[in-house]
Amino acid sequence: MSTHGLTLISHPLCPFVQRSAIVLLEKNVPFERVNVDLSAKPDWFLALSPNGKVPLLKVHQANGEDALIFESMVICEYLNETQDGDSMYADDALVRARQRAWIAFSTSMLGNAWQFLNATDRAIADSKRALFRVQLERIEAELSVGPYFSGAEFSMVDAVYAPIFRYFSIIDASVSEAIFDGLPRTSLWKAALAKRESVKAAVSSDYAELFQHHLRQHSAILAA
Repeated sequence: MSTHGLTLISHPLCPFVQRSAIVLLEKNVPFERVNVDLSAKPDWFLALSPNGKVPLLKVHQANGEDALIFESMVICEYLNETQDGDSMYADDALVRARQRAWIAFSTSMLGNAWQFLNATDRAIADSKRALFRVQLERIEAELSVGPYFSGAEFSMVDAVYAPIFRYFSIIDASVSEAIFDGLPRTSLWKAALAKRESVKAAVSSDYAELFQHHLRQHSAILAA
């Protein structure tokens, strides 16, 4: 039995798991992490997960029972509301709404990045790269003083975008540099996120190797 009140059921490469782990680490909350092989999902996992996906957060309650939360942003919101420490959203309602809007924007951005990274067809790779670049340009126009999305304070937006940017520190540097060329504020934001302790600790030390192995398995153009 876990000695922690929270258990994060995850997969080593899942970006949605990473955002949940980042929030847990930012909140300095002890938790257990259990990885699942999503290519051969065990029966116990399928019994727990309504959508067959990670992350899941198991919350051990005072009455001895476990409650289960699924969907990464629902988990992140729950942790932000229930755990000690500063909120990962701005106090100002308008700023907070804009933060949530840019979190929603990240969904299609992650999709384009993932399809670009995993593409086996050059035309698809070029198309998804172009779409991702346009989205980066929209972000560039939104960023200001930094080092984080909303300024000096690390926020939920940062926790959500850090897993996306992590990919571009793993693939061939010339490819990544070309994508971020001419986007100085976004590049500085990406670098600041990469240095954040919670971002680094959200994945295992062999994450880059695991991701490259994933690309090779799928015969991706970008596989090293």
